[in-house]
Order: sequence, then structure tokens, then C-alpha cells
Amino acid sequence: MAWLRSIKSKLVVFAMMATLIPSLGLGLLSFRQNEAQISDNVTRELRAMTNYASREIKLWIDKRVHEVHVTSTSNVVIDGLSAISRPEESLPGGNPQALAHYLRSVQGKLDTILELTVVDATGKVVASSTQAPARVTLPKDWPQSSLTEGLVIAPPRWNTGYATATLSVAVPVLSYDNLLMGALVAVLDLHGLQPRLKSAIKSPSGEVILLDSDGRALASSQNDTDKLQQLDPSVLRHLLAQPGNSMAFQGLTHRNVIGLAEVSAEPRVTIVAELDRAAVYGKWIELRNMFLGLVGALVLVVAAVAFQMGRSIVVPLQRLIRAADRIAGGDLEVRLSAKRNDELGRLTVVFDQMADRLRQSHAEIMAANEAMQQQNQVLETLSITDSLTGLYNRSKLDAILADELARFKRTQRQFALLMLDIDHFKTLNDTHGHITGDEILRSVARILLQSVRSIDYAARYGGDELIIILVDTSADLAAKTAERIRSQVENAQYGNNGSTIAVTVSIGIAQCQPDDMTPTAVFARADQALYQAKRAGRNRHIAIINPGLSTAPTACPSRLPPAY
Repeated sequence: MAWLRSIKSKLVVFAMMATLIPSLGLGLLSFRQNEAQISDNVTRELRAMTNYASREIKLWIDKRVHEVHVTSTSNVVIDGLSAISRPEESLPGGNPQALAHYLRSVQGKLDTILELTVVDATGKVVASSTQAPARVTLPKDWPQSSLTEGLVIAPPRWNTGYATATLSVAVPVLSYDNLLMGALVAVLDLHGLQPRLKSAIKSPSGEVILLDSDGRALASSQNDTDKLQQLDPSVLRHLLAQPGNSMAFQGLTHRNVIGLAEVSAEPRVTIVAELDRAAVYGKWIELRNMFLGLVGALVLVVAAVAFQMGRSIVVPLQRLIRAADRIAGGDLEVRLSAKRNDELGRLTVVFDQMADRLRQSHAEIMAANEAMQQQNQVLETLSITDSLTGLYNRSKLDAILADELARFKRTQRQFALLMLDIDHFKTLNDTHGHITGDEILRSVARILLQSVRSIDYAARYGGDELIIILVDTSADLAAKTAERIRSQVENAQYGNNGSTIAVTVSIGIAQCQPDDMTPTAVFARADQALYQAKRAGRNRHIAIINPGLSTAPTACPSRLPPAY
């Protein structure tokens, strides 16, 4: 991060770290210890709630079982079963109808019992207080001490018929001579446990919920148990895997709770105690936020002081940096005025002296550079230009032709090469002198430059041989250009001391071919075409498209003698 490189930023960061590290370190350690203490207290409270609920459940069931035991020892129940199992010993009134009436009257007095059912020793229903009695699986062999210990408790479940959670218990019914005749089955309403699951005075503000093995709420310390959702099975597994230890999870009574679970032995039901996490940690969170706010305010004050201290140092330095950046960017007209008498003021004076010397040196360098550029331009022009004709020289021609050939290989955009030769140029030199010959060569070169496009190239190949490269041009179009050049050369006026000199050119045309590997191949075809034009009588052009195949020559009647 670039902003950390400045002195001001480093001062601010150092001040903030010097404030934050000890404050946050001590504060977080203290809050961590407080959080651990709160967690231990919450765990103890939750264990107390589950223990209290477990004891109350046992007492409540014991009381209900006692009521069922009392009912099972009544004469009406014993006589009713005797009428079924021992008809020869039945007493008056010992019939199923009287027994059912008795069961309904007993149930009406016990509000926690939803139904009472008498079954024989085989489990067959003898009489019941309801039309559809609940089924309970009886043990095959009751213990010998059935009179005092015989008891079957079915696991609690949600009873859709009664729209509540129920618990079924069965106690044996013995004859007057202590022989087992059957059992009395009672269906208990677990809703009766609701006021007993939690002490209004001793228990904390949490809730206690009874769950079946699937995690469904059967009863709770709240009144609206039917509104509770099913506990997530994975959460229930984690709770049961660490009994007696609290954990945070998405609970039944609140979205975020802290709770633990225990499983009671009889009946086998899961007891879950929950505390609202927001209520437990509310004060702790409020104190933590207050501490963080205080630390934040302290950091801001320290940062502001450090910022002002850094600014008093950094602002003059930034002024010097901006001036140095302007000089580095080429602006040498930078002048600073020293406004301070300290070290930074002295540095400003030295900076101004350095800038003055740079301006003087820059002026000298620019003058020398301008002269050097002019010389370089002249040298560059001389390196690629023929000094007599002003056309490109041989080395530049080779480079141009190599580039065009490479471009043709990439894009298949063809080009044509024209090789020109002034007819009887040696005779012209011998007759009129080399000065006149050079002037004729310059005149022909000017015609070439005027006859080609700006994208084409004209060069002197050597002696009186001139080359034209026509870009993006076929042999047919090149022939038209060649004819135009031939005609202009022939019709131009060349004089020497008042006399008129006739000048013509022969032109060979070659078009690039896919199998051309080097510029020499194109030169060779153009040279061959030029040779054919000379043999055909000069003052004409001939094009060779493919080796061994040439176009018909185009020429005008030569005014020169046939001799070379």
C-alpha cells in the first residue's frame, strides 16, 4: 500500500498501534475471561433446569402411576376382569358395561388421564373409557412382585387423536388371591407437566422442552407448545453427544439460544433447556461495545494529534517533491521560496540553486541536441538516398523488396517490379559528355517520381538502371504504368547547348510469385524481361508473369539507331 510509505502515514499508524495494541489486548483478555465465566454460569443454570425438570417429571409420573394403581385395585376392576377370566366366580355387577361406566367416571375425576382401558392377560381389551383405546404392549412375564413393582411405561408420543402429547402406562390387575388377570392401561396428558417443568421462583428465565426421539416437541414450560417446531436432527445429535455441556444453536423458543440436553430414564424422553443467547450476553455485548467505542474515540484523538505532527513535517517535503516531479517531467521553470529557518528551509534554498544550474545545463544540451538532430537527419537521408537522382539507393531497395515479399507471403497482396534502362546511355555519355548524361538520368528520375503513387517506391539499381516497386499492383496494371513512364520519357525535352537529345527507356516487368523465396528471384525475372525488351528493339516494355511466359511488348518506333 503506497500510502503507508509517507512519513505522515507512518506516524499516524504508529500512534494508532501504540494505542490499540495494549488497550485491545487487555480489553479482549478481560472480556474473554468474562465470556468464559458467563458460559460456566449458563451451563450450571441449564443443568439445574434439566435436573429440576427430571425430578418433577418423575414425581408427576409417580403420582399418576399411584392413581392408576389405586384404580387397578378397586373391586369394580377386579370383578370385571374376574367375570371374563373366571365366569363361574363372577359377582353381580361384574360385567364389561359396568366396568366401562366405572372407568369413565374415574377418568372424569382425574383431569390428567385421557383414557382408562382394562385388558386381560393376553392384551385383549375388556373395557375402556373411550371408543378407540390406545394399545400398549404388555410384558410376556410379569415379575413376581407385580403387586408393587409391575409397571409398563410406553415412550411418549404426539397423539393426533387428542392433539396433544401423551404417555401410556400399564399396571397389572391382580385377583383377590394375587393372581395376574390383566392390566389397567392409562393414557396420560403430558400437557399437565407444563407448570411443573420449571420453577417460577428458582429457575432462570429460560425454557424447558420435552422431545421425542425424532426431536419433536411434546411438552414445554411455555403454554403454546403446539407452536414449537421440530428441533433439527443434527443439532439434537450434537446435544446428545455431549450431555451436560451447553452449546449455541438455533433453538425452538428463540432463533439463537444456548442450551443442553439430557435423557431421562423413565419415561425415556429428551429434556432440553434453552436460554435466549441475546438475553444472556446482552449486558456483556453492551459493555463490550462501550469499550470498543471508548477505544475508537481514543484512537481518533491520538490519530488526529499524530496527523497534525506529521503534517508539519510532510507538507514542506511534499512541496519539494512536487517541485522535483515537475523538474523530472521537464518543467525547469520551478522556483521555491524558503519560508522557514529550519532544516527544511535550508533544503529549499539548496533546491533552488540546483534548479538554476539544471536550467543552464538544459539550455546548453538542447542547443547541442538540435544541431545533432539536424546532422542525423542529413545522415539518414544520405544513407538511403542516391545522391545523383534523389531516389532510394541499392541498400534501401533491397530492404523494401524484402519487406514487400514478406508481406506477400503473409497476406497474398501482390506487387510488381519495374526495371528501367535508358536506351543507348553509354552512347549518350560518349557523345554529349557525362555531365549531360547525369542530367538525363536526373530528368528520368523526376519522371519516375511524378508517375508513381505515394505508396510506391522508386530506386536507382545501378548505373542507368532504375527500379520501381508498385504495391498492391498486378502485372496488367504495372504495364499501364510502364507505358505511361515510357511515353513521358520519350516526349520529354532534353537539351544540350541548344540541341535536342532523344531519350527512350526499355522496361522489364515482373510480378511476385508464391514460390519466390528471395528478392533475387523477382529481380531475375525483371532483368530477363528488360533483356527481352532490349532485344525486341528497345523503347518498349515487356512483362514476365511466370518464368518462360511473357506478355507481348509494347513500343513506339525508335528514333535511335538500332546499334547499342
